[in-house]
Amino acid sequence: MTKEQWGQLRQRLRKTVGQNNYKNWIEPIEFSNSHDGIATFEVPTNFLGNYVSQNFADLILHELRCEDPEVRRLRFAVPSHVNSGAKPSQAAAEPARAPAAKNRATGHLSAAPLDARFTFENFIVGKPNELAYAAAKRVAEGGPVTFNPLFLYGGVGLGKTHLMHAIAHELRQRRPDLNVLYLSAEQFMYRFVQALRDRKMMDFKEIFRSVDVLMVDDVQFIAGKDSTQEEFFHTFNALVDQNKQIIISGDRAPGEIKDMEERVKSRLQCGLVVDLHPTDYELRLGILQSKMDQQRQNYPGLEIEEGVLEFLAHRISTNVRVLEGALTRLCAFGSLVGREINMDLTQDCLSDVLRASERKITVEEIQRKVSDHYNIRLSDMIGPKRLRSYARPRQVAMYLCKKMTSRSLPEIGRRFGGRDHTTVMHGVKRIEELKVQDGQIAEDLELLRRALEE
Repeated sequence: MTKEQWGQLRQRLRKTVGQNNYKNWIEPIEFSNSHDGIATFEVPTNFLGNYVSQNFADLILHELRCEDPEVRRLRFAVPSHVNSGAKPSQAAAEPARAPAAKNRATGHLSAAPLDARFTFENFIVGKPNELAYAAAKRVAEGGPVTFNPLFLYGGVGLGKTHLMHAIAHELRQRRPDLNVLYLSAEQFMYRFVQALRDRKMMDFKEIFRSVDVLMVDDVQFIAGKDSTQEEFFHTFNALVDQNKQIIISGDRAPGEIKDMEERVKSRLQCGLVVDLHPTDYELRLGILQSKMDQQRQNYPGLEIEEGVLEFLAHRISTNVRVLEGALTRLCAFGSLVGREINMDLTQDCLSDVLRASERKITVEEIQRKVSDHYNIRLSDMIGPKRLRSYARPRQVAMYLCKKMTSRSLPEIGRRFGGRDHTTVMHGVKRIEELKVQDGQIAEDLELLRRALEE
C-alpha cells in the first residue's frame, strides 16, 4: 500500500469514526511501510499508538485489507528522530522521559480537540448565562488566579463546553507561554488507568502536575471510580499549592454529584461555582438570529418567513444544541428544495424534533395553566359559553396550543369542545393581532409561556 492510498483510506475512516476521533487519533498517525504482512505506522507518542491499537486497530486493519489482502496485523512505532535512543518496541510502549519529549507529549495529549466555532465571540450572552460568561472571560485573561477552581455547571446544551473551549482558545492566544491542558474526565481516567497498567505513574504525575492551567470537562464521569477520584484529588491539591489555575465543568453542582467523595466535592466547591441556567426565550431567539446570519452566508438568497425563528425559540426550549441543529437542518432543506422557509415547511421538516419537544407541553397542560391564570373553570373555557370572560382565555389557550405544540388545527379544535378548525384559526389570528395592540395580552402570553416551559 502506498502513502497516497493511506491518505484515501484515512478519509474513509473519518466518516466511520467521526470528526473528533479522526482529528484526535487517526490524523496524527502516518503509514510507514508494509512488509511480511505487517503494516507499520509512525505515531508521535506511545500513548497515542497504544490507544489507536486498542480502539481502532480492527477497523484500520479491515480497511487496509480491502486495499492489500496480504496485511495480517498492524504495528505502531514512535520514529527514532522523535524518541532517540529508544528501541522501536519500547517507543511504542512507553513515553520518553526527557523533559523536551515530555512537553511535546503533554501538548499533544491535551487532545480533547478544540472546536474552532466555540469562541467568546460566538457565545450569545443573556441573563441565564451572563455570570458564567463573565467568570470565564476573567479566567481566560491569564492573569493572577483569583478563584480556584472555576466550576461551571448546567444541563445538556446550555453552553458549558462552549465556554471551556473559549477559555482554552483565548488562553492559548493571549498566553502562549502557558501549558494549557484541556481534556474530558473520561480521558483523565483513561490515562490514569494506562499509567497504572504500564507502571508509569511517576510519568503521569509529572505530566499533570507540570501544567499551568488544567481544564477538565464533565467531571461527573469519575463519580464512583474511587482510584481515579483519589488521583484527581491529589492532582488538584498539587496544582492549587502551586497557584495553578483549574477549570472544571459538570452537569450539576459539586454537592449534588452522586458517588463523588466528600473531600473531592469540598475541593470543587472551594472556588467559584457558577450555574448556567436554562435558556429563556430571548436568549434562544438571539442564538437563532445569530445562527441565521451564518446560514445566510452558506445559502445566499435563502428566504425565511417572519415568525419562524420565534416559533422555534418557543418550541425547542431545553437544549441549545438541538435548537441550532434544527435551524441547520431547516436551512439546508429549504435550500435543497428551493422554497421559502415558512411555518408549513418548518413543521414538516422538523416534525420529529417538534414531537420530542412537545412531550413536555400538552394541550391539557396549556388549558389548565390558562384557566388558572384567568381564574376561570376549565369546563367553562372549553365549553360552549361565548361570554368575553371565557372567549378571550379560550383564544389565548388556542394560540398557545398552536405555537407550543405540533397539534393540527382540527385536533386543537376537538380538544376545545369539538370546535371547528376555522374557529381555532380565527382565535389564533385574533390573539396575534391583540398581542401587538394590547400590552396586557402580550404580558399574559409571556407569563404563560414561561410558566409552561419551567
